[in-house]
Amino acid sequence: MTIDFEKMGGLVPAIIQDANTRNVLMLGFMNEEAYEKTQQTGKVTFWSRTRQTLWTKGETSGHYLELVSMAIDCDNDTLLVKVIPHGPTCHTGTDTCWGEENTALQGSPLQEDALSFLSELQDFIEKRHEEMPEGSYTTRLFHDGVNKMAQKLGEEALETVIEATNGTNDQLIYEASDMLYHLMVLLTSKGLRIDDVAAELQKRHDPNWDAKRRQQKAEGKMK
Repeated sequence: MTIDFEKMGGLVPAIIQDANTRNVLMLGFMNEEAYEKTQQTGKVTFWSRTRQTLWTKGETSGHYLELVSMAIDCDNDTLLVKVIPHGPTCHTGTDTCWGEENTALQGSPLQEDALSFLSELQDFIEKRHEEMPEGSYTTRLFHDGVNKMAQKLGEEALETVIEATNGTNDQLIYEASDMLYHLMVLLTSKGLRIDDVAAELQKRHDPNWDAKRRQQKAEGKMK
């Protein structure tokens, strides 16, 4: 990918988009060093024009932007950066820098693509597992090991249950998303994919599945 940093005196605009909802979260600027650091760490880093220094989004608040992909436009001078946001993006506490909620629109094309995004997210997690970039939350999960990953999944499952019984639908979706993400990380550590879970559910959808399962158990006992 060739980026024309010279056109704007060493900087290029970086449009930050949620990889899941496809909503635009913010606009920042990157120089070549910020671009390289973003690739190396997996956390979006900008060049601050006011402070004249690099800054990684979330380095003080913890609300960092986990990199999914970066693409350059047709003029090679604007980046589209797809991310997974960890918390509100704006320093004011809102989801986006325009005060909008970062949710999918009812009936939007996104809803048709949302399930296929799970496979894209699994690819991203597997890439993290292969490269293990420093500073990545996903990398840290893999370093912690299976037991800690399983414990974290249990915590996220409990938070999902709490929201289901005594919370809001929005928070239930938020916590269920965290739970599913940590499940995918755990599956990846075991050499499995969310596709394997989907395939198992697909088998169970067969009207004769329960009878087949009982037969298999019976045959196993006979052996």
